[in-house]
Amino acid sequence: MKAASSLLLVLALAACAYAASSRKSSKSKSEDDALTSDECPEPNGFFADAEQCDKYYQCEEGAITEKLCPDGMVFNDYSTEYEKCDLPFNIDCSARPKLQTPQPTEHCPRKHGYFAHEEKNICDKFYYCVDGKYNMIICPNGLVYNEKAGICSWPDEAKRKGCTSEEVFQFQCPKVNESEAATHPRYADPEDCQFFYVCINGDTPRRNGCKLGQVFDDVVKRCDWARNVPECADWYKGRLTDQQLKDLENPPTPKPKATKVSKRRNRPRPQPAAIDEELVR
Repeated sequence: MKAASSLLLVLALAACAYAASSRKSSKSKSEDDALTSDECPEPNGFFADAEQCDKYYQCEEGAITEKLCPDGMVFNDYSTEYEKCDLPFNIDCSARPKLQTPQPTEHCPRKHGYFAHEEKNICDKFYYCVDGKYNMIICPNGLVYNEKAGICSWPDEAKRKGCTSEEVFQFQCPKVNESEAATHPRYADPEDCQFFYVCINGDTPRRNGCKLGQVFDDVVKRCDWARNVPECADWYKGRLTDQQLKDLENPPTPKPKATKVSKRRNRPRPQPAAIDEELVR
């Protein structure tokens, strides 16, 4: 009985010692992890935060300093040698999606960056914000602001709700067979002789235009001078004069520049002095 009691006591003491050792080991590991998370990966350089895309750290001789990009910009972790904050379109923040609290101003959800117009149906206008001050930019005809890329692009590339090709252009590509669809068929703009639609793969319209003075010929499916397309012959009346149209179609040939002749080349060369034959003898 005493032997059994002694054995139980030994086992209890061993269990207590193991638990204490485990707690100590766990505590040491936590302390080591915390220390490691605050240490510089290298003595010198700039390093991205693991969770927040606009936060980074500067290390100088092993001393670490926490830093934050301007609101709307994120840290570019391409190289540890450079301290650079960039626009989010250029950086992949999927692994560290957190950001600082926004500091919005008029038309600027954040102090820096490119932002879509507040009205969802206004697709071709957007704002460029610097330090909370905005400048409105308008995309070229036929393009819309692409929120993912921060540039103007075709509506079918931007994929914005309320800004599809059909919604922007108010044009529906006619149904065609597969072989014709592969040619990306063209159709005249019913309201503007200078423009036409290219239906990508037969179903996605993109608006294109002829150069000034020309119109789209829906019969031959190409641009031509207005006078050659009967239904659009008068399209430029009131916009351009007959002489302007003529000059566009037949631009005047520039006069060749006169070649300058160097005066130095025209100077007579000095003749050698006559030799007295008597002196030579």
